[in-house]
Amino acid sequence: MTRLAMDDNLYLMVRRQHLAAIHLVCVAVVLIARRRLHNGNRNNALSREDMLHRRQVREEMLHELLMGGKCRQLIRMSENAFKILCQKLESDGGIRSTQRMSIEEQVARFLHIVGNDFRNRFVSFFYRRSGSATSRHFHRVLDAIISLEEQYIIQPTGDTVQKEILEKRRFYPFFKDCIGAIDGTHVRVKVSNKDAPRYRGRKGYPTINVLAACTFDLKFTYVLSGWEGTASDSRILKDALIREDKLYTPEGKFYLVDGGLPLKNTFLTPYRGVRYHLKEYSNRAPQNPKELFNLRHASLRNSIERAFGVLKRRFPIIRSTTEPFYSCETQSKIFLACCILHNFLLEVDRDRELEEEVIRETLNATQDEDHHVPRAMDNRGEQIRESIANEMWSQYLLYPNNEINMSN
Repeated sequence: MTRLAMDDNLYLMVRRQHLAAIHLVCVAVVLIARRRLHNGNRNNALSREDMLHRRQVREEMLHELLMGGKCRQLIRMSENAFKILCQKLESDGGIRSTQRMSIEEQVARFLHIVGNDFRNRFVSFFYRRSGSATSRHFHRVLDAIISLEEQYIIQPTGDTVQKEILEKRRFYPFFKDCIGAIDGTHVRVKVSNKDAPRYRGRKGYPTINVLAACTFDLKFTYVLSGWEGTASDSRILKDALIREDKLYTPEGKFYLVDGGLPLKNTFLTPYRGVRYHLKEYSNRAPQNPKELFNLRHASLRNSIERAFGVLKRRFPIIRSTTEPFYSCETQSKIFLACCILHNFLLEVDRDRELEEEVIRETLNATQDEDHHVPRAMDNRGEQIRESIANEMWSQYLLYPNNEINMSN
């Protein structure tokens, strides 16, 4: 055998040894990795005792929620209202119990989040659940509540005069054709840095501008959520009038709106340049028809401000000024869901004490002279407003003390 052949054989032998050594090392690494993964899973896996303990904690917590007298404090509604809501979401919203989670727990967790502005991780710990389970069931309940929109967000037909107008001489018959009030509110949202300028309006942080209408018993009748915070109310209202799910005004009826919207036969604004504070009604009498109209217009239109006030007091998740956990789209859906719950609770669990607190705040807030950019007005709207103002003034001259008692 030549020296060259011997060198080749030695090289091949050494190479086979190296490959065998590398193979052994790889096998060892795989075995060690599998052992560690197995041990980790065994350590992280809950024992049967742990699972039973967590289940017991949840059962005790739900029992305390429903029987401990703290239901309204914790989830913003009474025990009875909570039970009715769960039944409603099961029968009409499609919510179902799972093998490991009851309907009551799913709904309670959702209400804990929206009623206290809790983060998912806190509620997950509170209920001894994983973050993914909390998020998954939150969205299920959110969608179930929104599916009830047609049952609870109902636009008025104008067939009857609302009792808040009919039963008060200050408003009837002047506002007999008025079906509600319209205004906008801002809700903080989470958006990308790229989109932030479109959503960052006068609040200084990204928001969505929500347009809503309500009746004078504080029920929301129309909600348009999702417009960026820089959008004006007039622009949103224009969209609301032409979209598929549009704002509808019956023939011959009108809404009360602020000076930032156009004066039309369907939207009555206050007179410009006329300053009047609601809280002054008891010590300063109106001096002319325009002041009287603006006072009574403000007295009625503040129903939308009070509706927003009650809504945000009951569901702090839409009132918070901190950056929300959820996306812009989800936050928009949350606002709509809260409006649906608000209307539901007005029927089954009205909180008069909360409403009185909001009324006091509204009456103490001043309404400064309108500084909005002048909006268009049509002759028909101007004629309706002028006619109402003159009729009011004629009656007021006969009964000048009407304004002293706001209940009249």
